[in-house]
Amino acid sequence: MSKASMSFARDSSALPPMPEVAAALRGTTEHLARELANPRPHAPDWSEFEWRTARAVAAMHCVSGLLAGELRWRGPAGWTEFLSEQREHIARRQLRLLELLKRIAEHCRRQGIPVQALKGAALHHEGLYRPGERTMADLDLLCAPQHVERVARILEGLGLRESHRTFKHRVFEPRESTPSRSFGEHADNDVKVELHDRICEPLPYRLTDISQLMSPRDARPGLNPYPSHAALMAHLLLHAAGGMAYRSLRLIQLHDIALLAPRLTPQDWDRLLGWRPWWAWPPLAITERYYGEFVPQPVTAELRSGCPAILRRTCGRQRLTDVSLSHLWLEAFPGIEWSGSVGEAMTFVARRIVPGAEVLADRKFALAVDPGLASGDWGSLSQGRRILRALRARTPRPWPLHNVREAVAAPR
Repeated sequence: MSKASMSFARDSSALPPMPEVAAALRGTTEHLARELANPRPHAPDWSEFEWRTARAVAAMHCVSGLLAGELRWRGPAGWTEFLSEQREHIARRQLRLLELLKRIAEHCRRQGIPVQALKGAALHHEGLYRPGERTMADLDLLCAPQHVERVARILEGLGLRESHRTFKHRVFEPRESTPSRSFGEHADNDVKVELHDRICEPLPYRLTDISQLMSPRDARPGLNPYPSHAALMAHLLLHAAGGMAYRSLRLIQLHDIALLAPRLTPQDWDRLLGWRPWWAWPPLAITERYYGEFVPQPVTAELRSGCPAILRRTCGRQRLTDVSLSHLWLEAFPGIEWSGSVGEAMTFVARRIVPGAEVLADRKFALAVDPGLASGDWGSLSQGRRILRALRARTPRPWPLHNVREAVAAPR
């Protein structure tokens, strides 16, 4: 292990060398991804550390509740109990989130404001998940820009306050927020709302905006669905593309795509193709790598041909671990393959070396709400020193390392 890695992980004495941590993350992630897609009858032959790492993977990828019901084997007692407890916490938390959604929708209806529930809440409404299966970390809402301030006041009237703002959304949390109570999901953790007035992702710094596809033309006051399954799929694919570009993809996102795809009609696929989504093929391709082919071949062929050549070649050989939260090693320029031109790539490199004020503010906020991400000296390093360290030696990313530590430190 390099000196750089040792300095970052100096308080990780309970962990094996970082290359072994990386191997455990890759092995358990890839195995659990295959199990969700095609459950098998026998438990894997893992060491105690690998079983603990598998808990970190299940939590990071938001699939603990799914695994509790889908696996055909039990594994050791601690693993089985962890999944079962997580499923119970997820189910109880879902009830809180859906109750809050109901209250928000009623207030919006009374005030004549159309609003949409996004991603997880919409998938639950579609009946694609049973209670306790899918983690809903936050409640994502979309409203038109002219209604944002009114919806913000509704949220404040329900006991929430704005804690943070990004280019994508405004974050609202309870006025008296409390620290997270456990590793993974806990029913009593704060319920947060992310209020969007547009749907977009930076790929890698080119802002791809699909807001005009999301809102139904006949939107009514109160809660509205996506205008079509094609629109919901487009949002899932764009969100997954953003995850791939920034190495933060989650297994639950692939599962969402695989579950929704059979509900799309030929007209839905045609509608999706008509939007010319150059970013759609990579997340579809990586999903089919685990779940098998589920997209009509002519659709796949057209989406693939619309994907830029460099991106197509790079994503064609990537596995989930390469582009997800299970990827342990920091990269100097993650997602540069998503650049559309040499000029765009150069802009990406420049902004990685000298990040803007918003990026720095996001980092400060993340460190404030999750002190575990500040392990070692990484949180205090300048961007230039971060990149030099990543170029000079393999350095672990704070988030996956933090989750592995938490899983290893769990009492049973």
